[in-house]
Parts: sequence; C-alpha cells; structure tokens
Amino acid sequence: MLKILCFILSFLLIFSMPVSAETEGEGKNDALSLSAASAVLIDAKSGKVLYEADADVKSPPASITKVMSLILIFEAIENGQFSFDTVLTCSETAAALGGSQIWLEPGETMSVHDLLKAVAVVSANDATVLLAEAVAGSEESFVALMNEKAKALGMNNTNFENSTGLDSENHYSSAYDVAVMSAELLKHKKITEYSTIWMDSLRNGESELVNTNRLVKFYEGCTGLKTGTTSKAGYCLSASAERDGLSLIAVVMSAPSSNDRFSSAQKLLNFGFANYKNIEIKPDQTEKMYTEVKKGTKKKVELEAVGNISALVKKSVKGEVEMQAVYPETLTAPLKKGSKVGEIVYTLNGEQLGTIPITLKEDISKLTVFSAFKGLLLSLFTL
Repeated sequence: MLKILCFILSFLLIFSMPVSAETEGEGKNDALSLSAASAVLIDAKSGKVLYEADADVKSPPASITKVMSLILIFEAIENGQFSFDTVLTCSETAAALGGSQIWLEPGETMSVHDLLKAVAVVSANDATVLLAEAVAGSEESFVALMNEKAKALGMNNTNFENSTGLDSENHYSSAYDVAVMSAELLKHKKITEYSTIWMDSLRNGESELVNTNRLVKFYEGCTGLKTGTTSKAGYCLSASAERDGLSLIAVVMSAPSSNDRFSSAQKLLNFGFANYKNIEIKPDQTEKMYTEVKKGTKKKVELEAVGNISALVKKSVKGEVEMQAVYPETLTAPLKKGSKVGEIVYTLNGEQLGTIPITLKEDISKLTVFSAFKGLLLSLFTL
C-alpha cells in the first residue's frame, strides 16, 4: 500500500511541477515574473543579496517559522542538552496543536531523531512544540529564545509569537530575514540529512511521511529547506540548493498558490546558478615572505599565509584575480608564532573578493645582554 501511495504522489507531482529557466533581469519584481508578494535570493555563504523584490516587507511566515525553531534545536543538541537518540514524552500541550501534525498522543514517546524528521519533512506542529519544550521547558520560553536569536542575527523585521508558524497577530518576518535564518540553519550540516528526505515513515512504518517541499525531489541540488502555508500567510517557501560549490537560498513569501511558490523559487535559483559562481582562492606557498626584526635574536622572521577563501563572482565578469600582500617592513621582538601581522588582499577588476591573514611562522625572542653574548660566542666558535 505504501509503495502504491508513493507512486501516485510522485506521478501527480511530476505532472504538476512547473518548469522555468528564466535567467534574465536583476533586482526588479517583474524581471523574473515572480508570483509572490516578496522574494529574495542570497548566496548562503556570504549572505550577499543577488535578487530582491520587496524583501524587507513584513508578512506572516507560516511554517517557515520552524527554520528558527530548528536552529535552536540543533544548537541544543550540539551543546549536549540532549541527543538525537533521546526519547521524549509528548505533553498535553504538544498533543493539542492543530494544523500539520503527526497526531502525537499525550504520553506517547518518540526519539528526537524521529521528531526532527516529522518537523523537517511534514512540518509537524506537535513535534515542533515537543522539541521546543525539551529545549526551554515551555513553548513560551522557547519563543523568547527565538526572538533573542533573531535579534542576534540582525533580523530587524521579525517577531515570533509561537514556534510553529500558526497565524498570530504579531507574528511576522520578511523574505530577507527568512533568508538570513535559513543560512544560519544550513551551518548545522546535519539539517540537510533531514530536509532532503523525500519519503520516510514513523512508528515502524505506520505513519508515512512525504516532504512538503517538492523541489527536494524535482530540483537538481536541492538541499531543503522549509515550506509554509496558512490562510493569512498564503504560500511561502525557503528553498536552498547547491551546485558546483555555489550554495543559494531563495525565499518566496505570500504566493497565491503552491505552484506559484515553487515556480518562483525555481526561477530565483535558476537565475543564481546561471549568473554566478564560486571561485576558491589559495595563497601561493612557493613565494616566501620575510620582514625585518628589531631588538630580536634574529634579524628577520618568515611570514606565512594559511587558509583559503571562497569568493562569489558573476560568470560574465572577465579578468584575473590580483593579490597584494600587506604587512609591516619591520617588527619589534618579542614575536609569537601564529600572531597576525598583515593580510593578503584579493581583488578582481578592483573589487575586493576577500582576505587571508598573514601570520608569523616562528617565535622570535627579545634580544638581551645574555642572548647577545651567547650569540657572539656561537659566532666565534663557528669561525
């Protein structure tokens, strides 16, 4: 029966899936012909806005709210508050939630792992509140943490009144703020193990799960992330995808239909992948760097630049990446290995792409009478 249901659902979704590959235009609402009240496309790594349409307008976020809930849940797991294997017992409060749910009963037990599947795949409100209670003791206390986190992330057009996204008078966010918290959630690498599940089940196969985000199945490189729908919010979506090292987040708010939210998100992602790329930059380790040392046991010290940067550039931009090493001509001892003394600045056609720090490769002690005498003796014996 499960296989037959899965086949029917897949068949229906394939033939209802809108196809779009528009990649022209940037920065105007009609440039991509989006069917949504507001939208934004950002680079997940840098946070750079690649396309926006009324991205700061406040509107109900519906279940995209759960992106923030998931951030706090994953932080709690990583901080050791509980684990994926921890078994939680459903409260009366969590069981009483309406909207999307997995029909938890008061006193029913379920692992954090399975509850996360329920939240990420079918947007279960009861599972969300149960996890919120595990983090903060109550949903009210959890919502306070959500608003604190939103403020810390610079989400200036957001206020949460619940952990689920159910319509509430003073519960709102914006396309840009949703993109910001989506990028924060993606920093928790484990999330994509849940957000990319297409079909699964709970309760030993008794409860079937089909992802509410059909881009997971039908869009190349999709990594999630969260859908949202209420009568007040309309149809919302935060869609993330990665191709060739480029990670994008497209947010669509208040679309008039489910098809519109998916087609609009798809247009945004197509635009990003068609017009932008990530380039990896590493310092040239064959070029040695030195600077003079004053009052030290050595007259010069070797420097090093370790690390790399990932830079977002337009595919249409021509030119070579240029670098400039910036560090002082002289330093005064004592000097400590690993201390930052400068940076390598990388630019493309005059635009800065990023920097890599320049550090000391060794310790240099301060010159004293004793160390100077010791050095003199060593020089005499080596003559």
